[in-house]
Amino acid sequence: MSIYPKIHLSFAVRDLERSAAFYTKFFGEEPVKAKPGYVKFLPSIAPLNLALHTRRTPGGKEMHHMGIEVEDHETVMEHLRRIRESGLKTREEMDVNCCHANQDKFWVEDPDGREWEIYVFNRDIDDHAHHGGDGCCEDLEQALELAEANSSGVQACCS
Repeated sequence: MSIYPKIHLSFAVRDLERSAAFYTKFFGEEPVKAKPGYVKFLPSIAPLNLALHTRRTPGGKEMHHMGIEVEDHETVMEHLRRIRESGLKTREEMDVNCCHANQDKFWVEDPDGREWEIYVFNRDIDDHAHHGGDGCCEDLEQALELAEANSSGVQACCS
């Protein structure tokens, strides 16, 4: 478990068993608590307290994505290897310019469609080199068009 203060996230999930299995693979660790309708993770890779539950949440409170920033490219690659070996599908974006920064990252999607990225910040970039304009992908339609034009099929960094 991390020695830093933790960020607490609580997600309502459709299938608790399936989500718990996903996060066990994603974090590479078992949950610290599992009760009927509730599972809790305190992963060592991040200062995080993640609770999964089967209660419904009010509409309109969806998250875009979550991310875990690591120290270096090697750590990104270690987690990418571990997560691939667990059988989870990944989407890579190495040396990508996103949100006024160059990053190496990969994405995974949980059973309810929430995206997680594990990434390293490489360097700040000049605003003119940024494909999304003045902010982070504020023109999502333009970012998605760029992603569709990408021959590798990789989605836009902020999608």
